[in-house]
Amino acid sequence: MASSSTTSASSETLIPGLSDDISTQILLSLPLPHQLRLRPTCRRWSRLLSPPTSFPLRRALRLPSIPLLCIFPSDPSIIPPFLFDPFSLCWRTLPHLPCSPFFYNLTHFNPVYLSPFLYLIGGSLFDTRSYPLGQPSPSGAVYRLDLSALGNPHSLNWERIDNMNSPRGSFACAITGNDGIVVAGGGSRHSVFPSHGSRISSVERYDVTSGKWINLERLPSYRAGCAGFIRTGAQEDEFWVMGGYGDYTTLSGVVPADVYYKDAVVLGLKSGMWKEVGDMWLEGERVRMGPLAVAEGSDGKAEAVFMLDNNEVFRYDFACNTWLKETSLKKKIADNESCGFAAMNGDLFVLTSVLKSDGSDFRRPYKRRPTLEVQVYSTYKKKWKLFITHPPMYQPIDFKSTILCTIQI
Repeated sequence: MASSSTTSASSETLIPGLSDDISTQILLSLPLPHQLRLRPTCRRWSRLLSPPTSFPLRRALRLPSIPLLCIFPSDPSIIPPFLFDPFSLCWRTLPHLPCSPFFYNLTHFNPVYLSPFLYLIGGSLFDTRSYPLGQPSPSGAVYRLDLSALGNPHSLNWERIDNMNSPRGSFACAITGNDGIVVAGGGSRHSVFPSHGSRISSVERYDVTSGKWINLERLPSYRAGCAGFIRTGAQEDEFWVMGGYGDYTTLSGVVPADVYYKDAVVLGLKSGMWKEVGDMWLEGERVRMGPLAVAEGSDGKAEAVFMLDNNEVFRYDFACNTWLKETSLKKKIADNESCGFAAMNGDLFVLTSVLKSDGSDFRRPYKRRPTLEVQVYSTYKKKWKLFITHPPMYQPIDFKSTILCTIQI
């Protein structure tokens, strides 16, 4: 009888021989893709490892967040985005964005994660109803994807929510706490026409509770192609908007050329007022700001800001308003080669595609999956490491049009 009761008790635990408290911490500490694979093991594991249960339980147990990289290789209505776990080298495909008979070739949008939703905001696209034909238009559309439904593919779909008040692409975007998203600047520039497009100065904030977009104080000037982040200031939280382009000039009176900003502007989220920050580099030091990677703390606010510029990584010094060299890439990237740049858990990630497209026939599928080279720099240990991974697709990834988004679950 004692043996039978012992066997019955052990069969009711999550892991035989361990208490449920310890078993729960072990299972929830696994990488997210492995958790989803283990759900069919038994009913108790299925309930525990389902995202609606595991996500809040991880926060309640104060377990380290799971860092994921969301990669949008192209128009998400044509090629689906992917979730990539750089620590377990696991991939997961997300659903396509809903297709439209009028819009195509969406680019220069901004994806952001505000738990539990992944938002896709704005962008630049072509509208078959516009005139003249072939001219890109800014998009005000906003979609969101509930990542707590990752364990149930049938309910994992993009949901359309209220449009922005001003359509825009190539804009600054950041999360404000746990209840808002702020966007600034932007325009209609498209990757097909890299020298054309409009610019705007409007600023908006999305309130998650009400589901409405609220207009804020405009930028001091028109600005597009900029980057944004939230930082704790001396008296209030601040929304920083760096770099970008505003006015344009012409070369030989014919070819349009952008005039790039060397400064930054800062919006006080409490006061609602903008202040200007001087030039971040000297004349002739660089033409424009390179891609940024923001290292965020547990509260989602910027702790450090890094820029990739010609195989060198710079760290922004807020006190001196200048960029200081942090390190150089372990493996150099050719001048004509594009790359992805992101920050997660105190590490900087530089992604390059090994399989290149020759452009001879874009309709012909590749027989091999592409290879991504990933260089990882630890900002704490000051060391580099290199690894390769294979995305679950059969087309090369062009990082000139690829958009990255970091997620902390």
